[in-house]
Amino acid sequence: MLNRRAFLGTSAAALPFIAGLASAEHGDHLTSLVLDSPAAKLTHENYGDVRVYFDGPTEQLSSLTVGSVALKPGMAPHPPHQHPEEEIVLITDGAGEILVESKTHPVGPGSMMYCSGGRLHGINAGPAGMTFYYYKWKV
Repeated sequence: MLNRRAFLGTSAAALPFIAGLASAEHGDHLTSLVLDSPAAKLTHENYGDVRVYFDGPTEQLSSLTVGSVALKPGMAPHPPHQHPEEEIVLITDGAGEILVESKTHPVGPGSMMYCSGGRLHGINAGPAGMTFYYYKWKV
């Protein structure tokens, strides 16, 4: 039987493998699984931390990307932009603003954005920072 230290070491070594299951490669589709925050692919950007939980085709979609961003105070992940995918954003912590087309909306925990594909949108954190989850897909 593994002691706690051996179990944690083995579990940590398995995380890259588990995260790889959430990333579709070579025409495969995403598999059904549950990922906790530590298993998501984490990158540290100048504007904050980005976690990608799922990224690839599914059985019903040509593309699905799900992740979270913990924005530093006053930061934006990128300038306002548009892309072919539809997108939903859910604010879970902090406050800031979301731009959709030409209108800016104040947002906080529980606020959601839906943006059609090809529409201009952007997000900025307020003075205390902001965490949000994003969901993008194409049929």
